[in-house]
Amino acid sequence: MSQAMLTVKQAGPLALIQDLGRFGVGHLGVTQGGAADWISFRWANWLLGNAPDSAALEIVMGGNLSLVANAEVRLALTGADLGATIDGQPLVTNTSFLLRSGQTLIFSQPRRGLRAYLAFPGGLNAPTILGSRACTAREQIGGLRDDGKPLQTGDQLTWQGSSPSERSLPEGTAPAMPEKSCQLSMVLGSQASHFAGRSLYNAFNQPWTVDNRADRMGIRLTGQPLHCTLGGIISEGIPLGAVQIPPDGQPIVLMNDRQTIGGYPRLGALTPMACALLAQCVPGTEVRLSPVSASQAQIAYRKQLSHWIE
Repeated sequence: MSQAMLTVKQAGPLALIQDLGRFGVGHLGVTQGGAADWISFRWANWLLGNAPDSAALEIVMGGNLSLVANAEVRLALTGADLGATIDGQPLVTNTSFLLRSGQTLIFSQPRRGLRAYLAFPGGLNAPTILGSRACTAREQIGGLRDDGKPLQTGDQLTWQGSSPSERSLPEGTAPAMPEKSCQLSMVLGSQASHFAGRSLYNAFNQPWTVDNRADRMGIRLTGQPLHCTLGGIISEGIPLGAVQIPPDGQPIVLMNDRQTIGGYPRLGALTPMACALLAQCVPGTEVRLSPVSASQAQIAYRKQLSHWIE
């Protein structure tokens, strides 16, 4: 009996196999990787009853990514609305659905949000490298061929599980996608005291715009420049969501595929939930930074995690 699979009929600009990331390897210079919108990613796996870290597809922009099934399979789709259709019929996000043999699933272009997550029964099959299947282009590891590259036309996707039972997201838990503007919670860092008072005021009292220079390594925000009295610092470890301020004063929020160390002053770091939200912002989105305490951020994070405790 032939194995059930999806074949990539047409590759989009960036469809990556991701899990929750690669941890405990920063001392090797290997970055975290993993799903940029980890909340949508976890809901996709939850819809199929998968383990939280099961490998799925992170689909950026869509770009007419086309997947053809050779057997019936139940999949789950969360995150951005990329205009997904099955044989031309619109597909609702944040649901599980049946894709039947011979049908084609196509992702066209962003309507709301930037990244969609497509989960498979039991998780996608891919090599495990340093404890993760996460695809990171900078290190050239992960993915179907362990080269860090996105899906290519002709690739064949297989999965580990059988058909799961149907599930629906609990009411009010579907991740909200940013539209024209959103608010990002941030915990101030120890170097915040080295920023001029006017800069600290501007950081939290002016809108920032998501720049075109945005990828899985970092997202640049543009606005009134911030000024720091530190000309530079000794390179140090960089957490997810770190807000670096380079000499031009325009913040760069470091994301999943960031470098492991850096020497620019840091204003602080976005919370995990804010990172997931920022990952869904298309260029031109207006964002505002909102300071929160570390304890507030921890409480919010634990509350989010509690949705998946069964």
